[in-house]
Amino acid sequence: MAPTTRWKSKDLIGIDPLGEDDIGMVFREADRFLPALSRAGGLSLLKGHTVVNLFLEPSTRTRTAFDISAKRLGAEVVSIDTSASSLVKGETLRDTALNIEALKADAIVLRHSSAGAAAYLARQVGISVINAGDGAHEHPTQALLDAYTLRRRFGKVAGLKVTILGDILFSRVARSNILCLGKLGAEVTVAGPATLVPERLAEAFPGVRIERDLRKALARADAVMLLRIQHERQTTTHFPSLGEYTSQFGLNAARAAWLKPGAVIMHPGPINRGVEVESDLADGPRSVILDQVSHGVAVRMAVLNLCMGASRR
Repeated sequence: MAPTTRWKSKDLIGIDPLGEDDIGMVFREADRFLPALSRAGGLSLLKGHTVVNLFLEPSTRTRTAFDISAKRLGAEVVSIDTSASSLVKGETLRDTALNIEALKADAIVLRHSSAGAAAYLARQVGISVINAGDGAHEHPTQALLDAYTLRRRFGKVAGLKVTILGDILFSRVARSNILCLGKLGAEVTVAGPATLVPERLAEAFPGVRIERDLRKALARADAVMLLRIQHERQTTTHFPSLGEYTSQFGLNAARAAWLKPGAVIMHPGPINRGVEVESDLADGPRSVILDQVSHGVAVRMAVLNLCMGASRR
């Protein structure tokens, strides 16, 4: 495949449309922006432009990271949540977006509970739309920052063995990471309760390994990515209790001893301490959780700059 010379789309909706060269472009931009995070002041690449954070689901890390990323690039930021929008008065998502575009904003960062909401919105407006999580579908910038964190830690992603442990079935983070890591040549294993890691996942994601033996899943991993139980997306109970989940799948000191030297612990947040991971491990030397958060700013700066640059062509 010939290398991409420029970013192709005004939008980032999911990982699937991206090629390895596109992901590499995001990483190179992030490398360029990462040093700026530790310096006072910002850049002026998006000076005079406006980014609207339209977050219709709760968020701390993603919303704040996009806010900081846009401001670091010199853009103005307007944040809207459900309670402050006319959606509570019956306005459609399409009309909300068209009004934002008419107000001369340059990009919408959307988080929505419905799968496909970002793709739908991108077809309705001419400004950039960036998916900050749509239901159980995708969370592309999280996957990009996770892969970027692995590349920064190990110097590569290709050939790494990554185990994703927890609620795979309902996790948009798992879905995007499986796609992104696969495109970059990592070997992905998924593990967790059978109800949340069903066999049909192997059909949906060819090449992904389902491991029922937790010790084996952890022992072969260069990185273990922990996911919380997505109760808000489940219509029925898929596990008896959090206590039972922790007793069988929670990462504690005894299970962490199964990890090989140099293996790292990841988590997209929010962490349920004492459920999917013990605090000593989340805060310990194997953890790259706060690195993920910091890298998320540089990666989102890269995505904003690339997408908004494409929209202006």
